[in-house]
Amino acid sequence: MMPRVLRSTGGFTYIGALVMAVIVGIMASQAAVVWSTAMKREREEELISRGTQIRDALRRWYKVRVIDGKLVSNQVPGNTGNVNAAPPAVAGPPELKSLLQDPNTPGKLRYLRPYALVDPITLKEWDVIRKDGKLVGVKSKSEQVPIKQGNFPFDLPPADFEKKTKYSEWEFVYDRVPPVTATGGAITGLNPSSSPTPSTNKSSSTTP
Repeated sequence: MMPRVLRSTGGFTYIGALVMAVIVGIMASQAAVVWSTAMKREREEELISRGTQIRDALRRWYKVRVIDGKLVSNQVPGNTGNVNAAPPAVAGPPELKSLLQDPNTPGKLRYLRPYALVDPITLKEWDVIRKDGKLVGVKSKSEQVPIKQGNFPFDLPPADFEKKTKYSEWEFVYDRVPPVTATGGAITGLNPSSSPTPSTNKSSSTTP
């Protein structure tokens, strides 16, 4: 009887090992999916970060800033006697690498760090967006479907990012500003006169 008991136990052990192997395989595959999704989310956040850096660098190149939901020039009008005169036009950068060092500025200002020139999704160069021949923004060349479909940073136009089916549809363009809403929107400029200032007056005590 003893040999039969051993054979029965051995068969049970073999089946148990198969079940455990299947369970471990399922858990490993699920862990791989979770890890892959987490990595993709990280790359998405880095894509937004680098794209925003390039957009801001282009704004510095073109000498503009966002105030109260509008793009305003930092330059003095060409005709200083006319307050309504348009500021002088700024030629666009010849290529994206030009943002690393502006040859048109006295100290050859640096607007961008080299790592931002690489698309974190494809690990290759960005797809450059031009308007009337001028470099105005960038986008990824990836055709992958984004995980993120909403809740983008408030300084990004929702129409350029929400509910897109490909990363290549996320466009970081320097002259696109999100609409100002009651609950958020474009970055609004601070009016120095309306900014709170620390009080220097101390209340004086009265003596009876």
